[in-house]
Amino acid sequence: MLVEMTELLGRQIYTPDGRLLGEVDNVVVDVDGTKIDGLYVSETSPMLVDDSRPTNVPYRWVAAVNDVVLLKYFPKRVSLKKAPARSAADEEAAVPAR
Repeated sequence: MLVEMTELLGRQIYTPDGRLLGEVDNVVVDVDGTKIDGLYVSETSPMLVDDSRPTNVPYRWVAAVNDVVLLKYFPKRVSLKKAPARSAADEEAAVPAR
C-alpha cells in the first residue's frame, strides 16, 4: 500500500510497547536520496521525552504505517545531557587571541 507524505501528517505514532509518542507534525525528506528521512513530532509524551521536547524519529525505526504509525524501535526514555557549566577561566581560554 502506498501512502502519500501528506497523509502521514496528524497520524499518531506508537512505540513497540504501545505507548503514544505523539502525532506526526512534519515529514523530513532526504531530497538527494529521494526518501523519507524522519517523522517530526513537535509535542511528545512527557513519559517518553524529557520536557515533551520536539523529536525527529528516524524513518528506519518505522515498522508499519496504516491508521497509525507503529515503531519497531524507540528508546525507553529520551533525555538531554546538560553541558557542564563553564567557568570564567574557560571562557577566556575560548576567546581567540588577536
